[in-house]
Amino acid sequence: MSADRGAIAAALEHANVPALLVTLIHLTGDLGLLDGPIRPRQVWGDSQMGLTEQQRAEVRARAVPVIAALEDGAEQPRFRPSPEQVRDMASFLVGQAVGDDYLEFLLREVGLKPHPTGADGFEGFAANQRAAFHVVIVGAGMSGIVAAHRLGQAGISYTVVEKNADVGGTWLENTYPGCRVDTPNHSYSYSFAPRDWPQYFSAQPVLLDYFQDCATRFGIRDRIRFSTEVERLVFDEEQQVWTVHTRAVDGGTTGTLRANAVISAVGQLNRPRLPDIPGRDAFRGPSFHTARWDHRVALAGKRIAVIGTGASAFQAVPRIAPGAAEVFLFQRSPPWVNPRPEYHRDVPAGKHWLLNNVPHYARWYRLLQFWLSAEGALDYIYADDGWDEPGSVGKANRKLRRMLERHARKHLGEHPELLAKCIPDYAPGGKRMLYDDGTWFDTLKRPNVHLTTDPIARMSERGPVTAAGECFDVDVVIYATGFRTTDMLFPMQVIGRGGTDLRESWQGSPRAYRGVTIPGFPNLFCLYGPNTNVVVNTSIVILSECGVDYILHCLRLLLDTGSRSLECRQQVHDAYNEWIDAGNARTAWGAPGVRSWYKNDGGRVTQNWPYRLLDYWQQTRSADAADYRFR
Repeated sequence: MSADRGAIAAALEHANVPALLVTLIHLTGDLGLLDGPIRPRQVWGDSQMGLTEQQRAEVRARAVPVIAALEDGAEQPRFRPSPEQVRDMASFLVGQAVGDDYLEFLLREVGLKPHPTGADGFEGFAANQRAAFHVVIVGAGMSGIVAAHRLGQAGISYTVVEKNADVGGTWLENTYPGCRVDTPNHSYSYSFAPRDWPQYFSAQPVLLDYFQDCATRFGIRDRIRFSTEVERLVFDEEQQVWTVHTRAVDGGTTGTLRANAVISAVGQLNRPRLPDIPGRDAFRGPSFHTARWDHRVALAGKRIAVIGTGASAFQAVPRIAPGAAEVFLFQRSPPWVNPRPEYHRDVPAGKHWLLNNVPHYARWYRLLQFWLSAEGALDYIYADDGWDEPGSVGKANRKLRRMLERHARKHLGEHPELLAKCIPDYAPGGKRMLYDDGTWFDTLKRPNVHLTTDPIARMSERGPVTAAGECFDVDVVIYATGFRTTDMLFPMQVIGRGGTDLRESWQGSPRAYRGVTIPGFPNLFCLYGPNTNVVVNTSIVILSECGVDYILHCLRLLLDTGSRSLECRQQVHDAYNEWIDAGNARTAWGAPGVRSWYKNDGGRVTQNWPYRLLDYWQQTRSADAADYRFR
């Protein structure tokens, strides 16, 4: 690598300066910078952490000679911070105290300790013993790929069953215009497979290429049965194994697999939900769900009804509106819109250079992105005891609400009727917040886009008819209405010990121990299962990796004890879910009266993880034999 000082200075214009400042400490060992006058502080929506332009310029100027010396090959101080110094550097970076309980997590994130691999802990078992234990993984999306990779590292035999013709899961199925990730991409990636992402929030084709490349690179493809759907899982109590009934999606051959364990990697967002609108099938024109986008339908010059204003509509409508004759948006409740200026931006060449060439910078940058969208945002969605102010659940939450209202007024202040439709009456965090750089609000102001809040009463041959009796004559209907989230593992039938049907057992309220194991269903493991969804837009990839680590610990317990199966104890499971419910009750999304896909029909939050990401990371680092019954 080679760059002169001018090129380095130009690249640094694109630096995240707080991450750069801590990188300088890591490169030089100058801990005095931690007590200097330039200190990052948390400012919602500001990735530069409140640093003034003058402060940023000073840090960039200070970095030029340090990086230039690296480029010239000069001997540099070999500073390896202690765990306590890493904690202090992280606290400085994120603008708030980071506790000692984060030390192990931090050391791995900044590269001072390796992340675990699937092989860890399996070295003492004979290769033929591991290979004789066979696992069936259902799904080859994000979670299925990491499960397969880790099992392969451990030497555990596995087969992946995938209903689609290729890997990728949600990134294969969702091809609607504008589809992109809404988690910062530098944290939405596997710990074992970093990538130099082209955008801060990359588009669907880029994400699909990433997961397909991982499947190829890690030798997973040859173990996948594509275009094959699991219809039924049945636990054989005599043999303590699962029988997996499959069928070809084209209606062809059926078959069975025998598995010592099954991992469900189908997740929460895989089966589209169509709304229960009377006469829905009466519409004469084409209609489809955003997750099953029909690219054969030409939209240019058409009158289009889009039902729903959630995440997929938020991304698709700005792309289809410019070419449409008219777009009619039907909104049940508005989303909170979180300003993110870089939402559609490419990562500039200078930032790419820094991430790829400056030691430690990429790791500190990833840590900051994680913190801003996870641990550092939790205080804003937690409820204060005794708080009764409508529209918020606490002091910090009210502060966030006012900031988001200002953002909406900035874009819609000259359109008071539209502004009123775009300010939610629920607390921020009550439903999924959406990132925007102004594109959404600008789209709503287009003369050919009409936002309607009158509920749809029925569907006619011509289009939606609202409760007020207005009939919308349209050419196409697009449903942006989300997924069957509480019907986890749908449409598979899962029969466990004693002939227990999982869906009947759950009764519309899915629960699992640590989101992974379920009483009555030995050796059945879930990834992205009950109460493992994350709301403040941290990376679900991290939770899936945690879940896989926990599954591997469970498999080691089986091999250690010589058992055929393990099953979570009911009282352990129940106590854990009481703790989960108590945590969700003190969040914005758990507030009474707020309807969302996070809750089931009874109002219980079945999807979300309510605590720190660290807490989930810690509880999945090992499996306690006392939590399980072995056979």
